Amino acid sequence: MNTQDLTAIKQQCEQTRKAAKAIALANPTQKNAILFSMVKALIENKATILAANERDVEQAEKDGLSAAMIDRLTINLTGIEQMQKALAEVAELPDPLSEVLPMTKRPNGIKVRKKRIPLGVILMIYESRPNVTVEAAALALKSGNGIILRGGKEAFHSNQAIATCWQKALTDNGFHPAGITVLASTDRQLMNELLKLDELIDVVIPRGGEGLIRHVVANSHIPVIKHYKGVCHLYVDESADLPLALDLLINGKTQRPGVCNALEGLIVHQHIASAFLPEAASALQAKGVKLYGCSKTRQLLPEIEAADGDLFAKEFLALEISIVTVDSFDEAVEFIDQYGSGHTEVIATQSQDNAERFINEVDASVVMVNASSRFSDGGELGLGAEIGISTSKIHAYGPMGLESLTSQKFVVEGEGQIR
Repeated sequence: MNTQDLTAIKQQCEQTRKAAKAIALANPTQKNAILFSMVKALIENKATILAANERDVEQAEKDGLSAAMIDRLTINLTGIEQMQKALAEVAELPDPLSEVLPMTKRPNGIKVRKKRIPLGVILMIYESRPNVTVEAAALALKSGNGIILRGGKEAFHSNQAIATCWQKALTDNGFHPAGITVLASTDRQLMNELLKLDELIDVVIPRGGEGLIRHVVANSHIPVIKHYKGVCHLYVDESADLPLALDLLINGKTQRPGVCNALEGLIVHQHIASAFLPEAASALQAKGVKLYGCSKTRQLLPEIEAADGDLFAKEFLALEISIVTVDSFDEAVEFIDQYGSGHTEVIATQSQDNAERFINEVDASVVMVNASSRFSDGGELGLGAEIGISTSKIHAYGPMGLESLTSQKFVVEGEGQIR
């Protein structure tokens, strides 16, 4: 990257920082007006967006991208409607900056409270998923932040078409278009330079493959909220309702296998393995799923391939799943501790005690009892949309909605008190 390009990028970031101040001071009505203008812009420009996306998908297929990547990349009319729905849902959510937080009065008479504030300028680095260009920007806007979006080259034309809509929505409502900046370069060196601009950018959120995220973490001078891989498991407890467990398994693995909340591992208690595994294997294989199993599992399913540590830790993002048979609840939790990624873990059980133990003992951003892993999603959990699913605990864990894009500052009010 030459000096001129770097200067231009810094200028864009400076403009976003200035624009973010106006967004932070905007009232809920003003921010919602921008969101509804974006809904209208998507309707008016859907043909342009679909044509741009078709161009990206054609190139992705020529480049040999995985089926999971192409699935995430593809936009159709239903996808545009889902973007519009997400925008409307975010607009309907309470404004986090308007939340009234508790106040305490100290013995000396000073009043102490907290006020929710934006993080500032967010740098979002992501692969594929043009819907992120809509949803991440909507969440940033509603929570009072400026955002810089750096998408991957595979979605370049789609993202630029959506960027035009955001620019119109902002300017039509009297805000600077730099408040939502979609970068026009996908140069890897550009990304590395952005990660050094800690005086202009407050937080980085990478969303994509594990390689991308590890690269961002290793090279960033800016705090990073990590969204690592989703190695999600279903544990079928000895007390499980087996038809219910089978439904959770099939939905979690096959409904949309290329996403981070799809199941990648099945853990089965030995006491119900002989009753459950043959039927589960048959149902999975009927859906085209390839199975890998531990030695105990292969005693019941000798036709499947052997699984090892590498496979147990793998995020397949495809119609593949690893299976382990365990002797006890404790062994199931130990297995999750070793191979889970902190994303989502599910238990099928009729034991309230085991459900409570699972909730308390399993370390994951989302734990589920008798519900599909596919509900591990901001929209499904009532956040309207999500900017991603954080697998780190500082400062957010799990699906990140509006509150996760804010911090808090102390407000102290007095009447002349001195210390």
